[in-house]
Amino acid sequence: MTLNGKSIPQKNIAALSNKNDSLDREIINKAKEFGASLAGIVNIEELKRSPSHVISGRVPKFGGVGTKKVEGRKPGEVEWRDGVRSAVVIALAHSQKMPDLDWWVKGFKGGTKGNVQLISVFLKLAEWLEKDKQIKSTKIAYHIEHGAVFMKDAAVLAGLGCIGKNNMLLTPDFGPRVRLRVMLLDVDLPSTGIMNFDPCFDCKEYCKRACPQKAFDKQVYSSKEYGQNELPGRTGVYSRTECNVQMEINISKGKIVDIEGSDEKGHEVRYCRRCELACPVGKSENILT
Repeated sequence: MTLNGKSIPQKNIAALSNKNDSLDREIINKAKEFGASLAGIVNIEELKRSPSHVISGRVPKFGGVGTKKVEGRKPGEVEWRDGVRSAVVIALAHSQKMPDLDWWVKGFKGGTKGNVQLISVFLKLAEWLEKDKQIKSTKIAYHIEHGAVFMKDAAVLAGLGCIGKNNMLLTPDFGPRVRLRVMLLDVDLPSTGIMNFDPCFDCKEYCKRACPQKAFDKQVYSSKEYGQNELPGRTGVYSRTECNVQMEINISKGKIVDIEGSDEKGHEVRYCRRCELACPVGKSENILT
């Protein structure tokens, strides 16, 4: 399989397609009805073989933004839950005209307004699945160390887009300007499937030039070392450590704000989105820098 815009037949789960095709479509349509901008299905057995999950135990240790310290768990170590057979992947469009969707506020339930909207979609979807379809679901956290999965790989297998040179999910309609969540299911459904979509093929790499920390300036991962061609930043030219430097700067520049819906105050962080906003992919609101 590949995650870079190549359509690959999925023979191992083809037998499930006819049986569950209408259920797949029904779940996806319901997710959109409840507020998701995009939605798809990923089969767990296929997700286990995806690039990020395969190399997760071998990449250099990283303890920066986006990880959590959990006793007995290594950073980035995925724990597969018993009885889980497939998952719903949803994306919420994050327009540059609504930057506050991604402003993280300590003390604000849900962390960001965008995440609150994603949680709302899944609460409604979970209720519908159990009541109307007798399907049990598990809403998982964002952090791998708290029981999550690598959402970008899941989104690609669910047919939402491809991994770009900026190491983000790129979608045809919204480019990388989306936020993701995954919900696990106890029913065996096939993945929606990888789409034939590769906008990075002849791109001028606006994302790489936009990075204030030059996180895309050198190769950090090699196919020889990891035994696969699908690497962070597509070709291994991406430094999470350098990216984290900018995130730490963003945290240090955060300010104290009122927490919406509360009498409390919290520390607000506006994380860098330069590579994301520099990307021209998507039907509108493109910024070239």
